[in-house]
Amino acid sequence: MSDEIEKTEEGKIDSENSGAIISNEKDAEIEVAEEKRNLENTAVILGEKRELSPPMSDEEAKKIMSSRSRRTFLIGGATALAGIFGWRWMPDETKNSLLTRTFRFNESVSQKFFANNDLAPEFSKQLAGKRANGMIGLNSELVAKDWKLQVVGLANPQKYPQFSDKIKFEGEDKSPRSADSPPAPNDPVSGLILTLDEIKKLPRIEMTTELKCIEGWSQIVNWVGVRFSDFAAKFAPPENTQYVSLVTPDREYFVGWDMPSIMHPQTLLAYEMNGQPLAPEHGAPLRLVTTTKYGIKQIKRIGRIEFTNERPSDYWAEQGYDWYSGH
Repeated sequence: MSDEIEKTEEGKIDSENSGAIISNEKDAEIEVAEEKRNLENTAVILGEKRELSPPMSDEEAKKIMSSRSRRTFLIGGATALAGIFGWRWMPDETKNSLLTRTFRFNESVSQKFFANNDLAPEFSKQLAGKRANGMIGLNSELVAKDWKLQVVGLANPQKYPQFSDKIKFEGEDKSPRSADSPPAPNDPVSGLILTLDEIKKLPRIEMTTELKCIEGWSQIVNWVGVRFSDFAAKFAPPENTQYVSLVTPDREYFVGWDMPSIMHPQTLLAYEMNGQPLAPEHGAPLRLVTTTKYGIKQIKRIGRIEFTNERPSDYWAEQGYDWYSGH
């Protein structure tokens, strides 16, 4: 009796094991079928071959992959060389047109995401340092007490006590007024002539932020000055003004700004750096600082500010750099 029970149990066990093997085989068949179906669906989408390769050894697979890698490298290298030689043979006018269109596209994208409430981080004053870089427009000697700021292009300059209709630069003007116009004439224009003390009457703002150079380095600096937006609120340009031009007194250096960027709350007309009045090499007595653009736009020793609807000329943009230069 016990032998029969054992046989019966063995039979059950054998039957169960056999069923498990059959079940595993069926599962494997289903998985293969699903894998093949998924492969076919992906192949249809990508337009690739639908057939699986025949079984191969690891060595055979390595040889095929190595061959494909070399071929891809050679094709990529040939394409890169064609691009390099094509660029060199391309006329300068075509190159400039391509670069300009690329810069304008980047500018349009940046402007769509730009927001005045998007503020850069501020740092402890103990981290502040200094680095002198860029001396264009600072070569002539300047007596700080004799410095005056010219402001032109205002909506109604006659209402201010600082009004003058005889504002002009001394000497020959070599800088164009806009990207599409010839050098500015030396004829007198109407506007304001401001002293540094008059600018300092505006709300005093202090910030410790990171100055970023287009060359790749950066420096944390403590600045004191007035917000350009406060300056523009006090000395108002016409409504819907699009641009601002800023020029050094000798007109050797000049930058153009779009109005939204220069009205950002972290864009200052600065007169102090790291607790001291600006040194000559850092733009005394007044310079522009910002967290929205690279250092090439942060003009030192400002001589004239002009509000305009013409896209202003920009020193480094004329050398092939990005006019917008935001970061």
